[in-house]
Amino acid sequence: MSKDADWFSRTGRVFIRNVSIETPPLSPEKSVTPDELVSADGGCPGMATPGAGASALADGAAGSPPPSTTGTVALGHTECDVVRGIGAPDNVNFSSNARGDRVAVVNYSRGQRAGIYTFTAGRLTSIERAPDASSSEMCRSKRRRSARKRL
Repeated sequence: MSKDADWFSRTGRVFIRNVSIETPPLSPEKSVTPDELVSADGGCPGMATPGAGASALADGAAGSPPPSTTGTVALGHTECDVVRGIGAPDNVNFSSNARGDRVAVVNYSRGQRAGIYTFTAGRLTSIERAPDASSSEMCRSKRRRSARKRL
């Protein structure tokens, strides 16, 4: 028997029996309750109201803190799981799909997790990363250069 085969055949070396995973399964069985749905202002039960900590003199996004990067986000999480994990969103839009399910689109325009988070029937179904400010600036400078070449 080779050294590798001998090592893998020993017990207790490869497998850990006590493993815990903190993300829910991709097809959760319990239904989403109204307390797990984000409101039109981007808040969830148990959260501070968006902008509550901002100075009265500060206005807009400049006065609000950037979204957190410590929360867990995974497909299948509820709307409020994601909002509590990342922070208050910049924009929330609601609609319905062909089956009549609630569709919530939550936008974060800044922070490390900037992007468009789409929820169907209260569960996260897609994440689209927002374009980086540096890459959009690079595109603008390329357009300027190409416009100068044409002149």
